[in-house]
Amino acid sequence: MFLKKIIDSIADAGKELLNRTFSSKRNVDALLELADDLISYKGIASGIAIAREISEIYKELSKEDKKKFFLAIDQKLKPNMELVEKKSIEFVKDKNKETLKALAALAEGRRQEFIRRMNMAPNGTAFLVSMREDLLEFLLELPALQDLDEDFRHLFRSWFNPGFLKLEKITWETKAAILERIMKYEKVHKIRDMDDLKRRLQEDRRFFAYFHPVLHDEPLIFVQVAFTQGLATSIQDIIKPNTNNKVKADTATFYSISNCQHGLMNVTLGNFLIKRVVYEIQQENSSIKHFGTLSPLPGFVDWFNYSSEQNLLAILGSEHFSKIKFLHNQDVKVGDSRIVENKEIIKKLVIHYLIKEKINKRPINAVTRFHLGNGASIQDVTVNANISDYGYKESFGVMVNYVYHLDKLEKIHEDYISYNKISYSDKIKKYV
Repeated sequence: MFLKKIIDSIADAGKELLNRTFSSKRNVDALLELADDLISYKGIASGIAIAREISEIYKELSKEDKKKFFLAIDQKLKPNMELVEKKSIEFVKDKNKETLKALAALAEGRRQEFIRRMNMAPNGTAFLVSMREDLLEFLLELPALQDLDEDFRHLFRSWFNPGFLKLEKITWETKAAILERIMKYEKVHKIRDMDDLKRRLQEDRRFFAYFHPVLHDEPLIFVQVAFTQGLATSIQDIIKPNTNNKVKADTATFYSISNCQHGLMNVTLGNFLIKRVVYEIQQENSSIKHFGTLSPLPGFVDWFNYSSEQNLLAILGSEHFSKIKFLHNQDVKVGDSRIVENKEIIKKLVIHYLIKEKINKRPINAVTRFHLGNGASIQDVTVNANISDYGYKESFGVMVNYVYHLDKLEKIHEDYISYNKISYSDKIKKYV
């Protein structure tokens, strides 16, 4: 808050230095004029003043006007291909640092510079994260904005580099404002009330979150861990009230990873979080020897419903397919006995989905890509691991155990990144 007051006072001084009153217009045209000014002015105070004005006007825009602004700013500040070509020819003829620097600036365009300067506004980082959240809403409809989004992502990867982030262990003594936000941000295994939250913070549980120094009390991403004997196979067992069962734990089961800021989607914070938390747990608890997950399987139901009968027959054969055809029925409920009766067939189908269904030569499932990219191996598939309405709508109650073999992490990671090789256990092998 104190820093914001300082930046606001500098912005007011900058407005005086500009020797002008900002236009009374509060629309896209006014924003584009201000964007020109922001790129043109070199002074810090004037830059802060203009960035603040842009952020205030932008917040007042309708959804449709925000879309117009993104399209206009993308066109206005994107690289000029003719100038890039001319400078490229010049560089080929005369290879020197000055020409290379000029070529790099032209190739980048001015969108990134606009984003950098917007970061000078009071609460500029939080504003830009929110702005990208708006941008992400338009990408499916307007794929032409992908390049603008890539500029946001490029800068966010630097600004939210783990070296700048602070890892905090969340406990019952953590500030109330943070605990309230955590309850709001947990979307997968919802925290029903404060008693539910307290259970997740007890001695046989661990809760860690990443914070950025300029986003006060705002967790960026958090992970929940249960200390278990062997990998957990039921999310209901993990989140149920404490039974005071004194089982000697030897495994850390990661059971929920939540990105709190939608505007930071695909900035890959989770990759660093898991490895850092593994280190923290090893330092704190020497009895924990094994690390793995009980992970959701988002998208599996959609894939099954959109798969052709011919494709499913090819995977399972006619006899097995006939036994799980009932899953196409929208009335499948939690606890449906037919799922247990056909557990092995469902498991075979899930394993095919995890390993064989690809996009760009990598698994179609985003959670699978995430864990494999971190160096994990697919350990097992468990039917009825999540017997909630949400679990059935998402994956017919199926969840996946990924395991992190600490002595093989780098090898598994390199094989996956370089050769698209998927690591899996002998339990999985017999179904492949």
